[in-house]
Amino acid sequence: MTDIIEKLTVWAIPLIFAITLHEAAHAWVAYKLGDNTAKSMGRVSFNPMVHIDLFGTVLLPLMLLISGSGFLFGYAKPVPVNFSRLNNPRRDSVLVALAGPGANIILIMIAVILFYTLSIIPGFAQEWFVKNLFNMILINAVLAVFNMLPIPPLDGGRVAVGILPYALARPLSKLEPYGMLIILGLIFIIPMAGRYLGMDLNILWSIIGPVISFITEFAFSLLPVA
Repeated sequence: MTDIIEKLTVWAIPLIFAITLHEAAHAWVAYKLGDNTAKSMGRVSFNPMVHIDLFGTVLLPLMLLISGSGFLFGYAKPVPVNFSRLNNPRRDSVLVALAGPGANIILIMIAVILFYTLSIIPGFAQEWFVKNLFNMILINAVLAVFNMLPIPPLDGGRVAVGILPYALARPLSKLEPYGMLIILGLIFIIPMAGRYLGMDLNILWSIIGPVISFITEFAFSLLPVA
């Protein structure tokens, strides 16, 4: 039971921090660029409770962790943005979208810095603290890269819609109602079909894995030498 509790905490704490700051960053940037929709709903906040989605933030990551799938994924309540209220809707929608992954990169930097404070952490808590920091780097790298996939409603999809010519942006934006189905298919259905057929069809990881590895390896290279 102790091992289970430890495993849950060293994954749950960094995951909640990552998702909370990701969503708060979206809300804050939208507010600064003219839309107070999220702020009026209390979403410009570091309080995880205003961002947590029961299934996406709690149950889904827990199921993936217990299943040993090797891929930890979660999401929070979407931040409501009224794009027509933004000062420059097309440009600012891109900035709002980039704020979330940007916050995850900042958290990676904070985790690296916190490794240099290990000497002031009591000995009995150091291992637990280190596991949290390692997972903070990994989870935020996954969230930053995954969310930049050009699939609406992911942040990368919003960025693509904002920067592509209208002829390409319009059909891409129409994928948004089906975006979550596409994502779940890439995470679960296609890899499961591949295992059934004896093939490696983990297309998603083949795309984002190398970028995640680059970010995490760079972050780990900055850690103090034991």
